[in-house]
Amino acid sequence: MKIGCPKEIKPQEFRVGMTPNAAYEAVQHGHEVIIETMAGAGAGFEDADYVAAGAVIVDTAEEVFATADMIVKVKEPQAVERKMLREGQLLFTYLHLAPDPDQTHDLLASGCTAIAYETVTDNSGGLPLLAPMSEVAGRLAPQMGAWTLQKANGGRGVLMGGVPGVGPARVVVIGGGVVGTHAARVAAGMGADVTVLDRSLNRLKYLDDVFGRTFKNQYSTAGSTIELVRQADMVIGAVLIPGAAAPKLISKAQLSEMKPGAAIVDVAIDQGGCFETSRATTHADPIYDVDGIMHYCVANMPGAVARTSTIALGNATMPFMLALADKGWKQACLDDPHLLNGLNVHAGQLTYYAVGRALGINVVSPTVAVKS
Repeated sequence: MKIGCPKEIKPQEFRVGMTPNAAYEAVQHGHEVIIETMAGAGAGFEDADYVAAGAVIVDTAEEVFATADMIVKVKEPQAVERKMLREGQLLFTYLHLAPDPDQTHDLLASGCTAIAYETVTDNSGGLPLLAPMSEVAGRLAPQMGAWTLQKANGGRGVLMGGVPGVGPARVVVIGGGVVGTHAARVAAGMGADVTVLDRSLNRLKYLDDVFGRTFKNQYSTAGSTIELVRQADMVIGAVLIPGAAAPKLISKAQLSEMKPGAAIVDVAIDQGGCFETSRATTHADPIYDVDGIMHYCVANMPGAVARTSTIALGNATMPFMLALADKGWKQACLDDPHLLNGLNVHAGQLTYYAVGRALGINVVSPTVAVKS
């Protein structure tokens, strides 16, 4: 199979879909790897690293898309990239289709087959290709929130860990999954007073057993959430419904109940955001103010630490990428129901139910699609 990796073109996206190690593995499996020049530069990988791995370097993304049987990326294809996709081509990347009707309709029109990292599952019910970036984003969230809290950035001017005689920042993390757990650990490590909210009693028991008094946890209800949000200096949104649009947990009206200059960090922004006032921002212009509350809603947070993120993502995606290349996507999905769960689009048909519900589009069973 010819595997192509273009340079990411989303603003301030420095990650790359394939590491040189992944390229080497693919070449050793008998495949041809085509890399756009400078695709890995933002993550610290030079063209020479890919050449040493056996890959071919081309000058443009157009050459990659025109030549490759499978396109491997990081972020969802941008509008100009979607125009280059063709019928029968395989796309393997993050998609986040539920809040993005334009991308969804373009992928359907292209006739390509698209497998989304964020809906591939594993035996434990986890999301193995989303987890590495969730870990990165979770660990970054308190760091970015602490920067947002600085007075020069419009925040309350509160130090996360306080100082002797002055209490620490109060941080509320909504969602106790991968993102929330890592966010809580780092925020607590910075000295903040942290409370995690979740609706799974089993998850709350796990957090209590593993982390004890490192941070607090509480069952999430509408009342308990807004009570804690009123007291918070920082609120981190870390709620995920796989493949679906994120639920809105704090309304615009409720912002008036928060402390002036409080910071909101919406890690769920890729899925539409979990606050009513959230809208996607970039690393170049990450913060905006709504009614005195500072919002940090960068849609590709892990891109800020591109080398760590690229290597972590590559470690997770490589086995699936090799299976798709070695067997072809249909056989790979037939052999692995967890990979089949990643199928979102095939030959003009939507194959993921949560996206269909969010966008009002008819859905074909992925099992039917793979056997067609």
